[in-house]
Amino acid sequence: MLRTRFTETFGIDHPIVQGGMMWVGRAELVAAVANAGALGFITALTQPTPRDLANEIARTRDLTDKPFGVNLTILPSITPPPYEDYRQVIIDSGVRIVEIAGGNPVTHLPHFKDSGVQVIHKCTSVRHALKAQRVGVDAVSIDGFECAGHPGEDDVPGLVLIPAAARVLDIPLLASGGIADARGLVAALALGADGVNMGTRFMCTQESGVADAVKAQIVAGSELDTTLIFRSLRNTARVATNAVSTEVVEIERGGGTFDDIRELVAGARGRKVFEQGDLDAGIWSVGLCQGLIDDVPTVAELVARMVGEAELLIRQRLGDLLDESVGVRA
Repeated sequence: MLRTRFTETFGIDHPIVQGGMMWVGRAELVAAVANAGALGFITALTQPTPRDLANEIARTRDLTDKPFGVNLTILPSITPPPYEDYRQVIIDSGVRIVEIAGGNPVTHLPHFKDSGVQVIHKCTSVRHALKAQRVGVDAVSIDGFECAGHPGEDDVPGLVLIPAAARVLDIPLLASGGIADARGLVAALALGADGVNMGTRFMCTQESGVADAVKAQIVAGSELDTTLIFRSLRNTARVATNAVSTEVVEIERGGGTFDDIRELVAGARGRKVFEQGDLDAGIWSVGLCQGLIDDVPTVAELVARMVGEAELLIRQRLGDLLDESVGVRA
């Protein structure tokens, strides 16, 4: 069993996390991750109202007695959702782990900490990770450029970003972006992370509620089949290459504004992709790691395989690289 600061701090068996994903982080997937000994997150804003979130937390508890958390993503909006109400539901429901993404966690942090909730902050740069540490979060998840969704604007891949963060942080660190198998897990640990955060890989499991057509497309896709949109708006997002994302890029290249693409990138259209399997209905997030995914296992199979293969890699592959016949000179 792989034990790290992250597993010890958050009371889980394996240093593997299923991060919050819009339209994906629901009870069945989260409970399966928890039952496999990893840490799963319900996505709060997937639920239409705070009351619906309370019901989803209760559904998850019916499916597992293991630790799980809730993701609360804070994004700028003309009509923002009632974040404070979602936050209160998390606290009142007795959830003990929260993943905050998007905005600065400082507004919500005192409320969670006063209620004994551990907070993981998801960010895309070392400077933001350090700021999160200063305000008192319990751990940081840092997204490399390979990730699905929003990788930030620095374009730093995990091979550099993870050790850069590890050498300056004192709190546990999760590596996120581009990780889908045991090799990624071992690499992240070697780079200084205390665990990994995976989205695309967990999306392509049997318990994931996304349409089978989406899972089949992830299996068929390669690391070349994603598109970066919103580059001109400095709000970069990595999504699947399809008719809609291609049109968005063309409009941006022509000098278009957000108003020119607003209808194309509407969240309701992305939800239709995940729920109905119409791959060109809208934009949908997927990471470069889809090039490493070639099956749709159960969550339990995936976690067991990752951990088992990681242990073998550490003991055999890496151990074999050491020349024991060469002594260490003083």
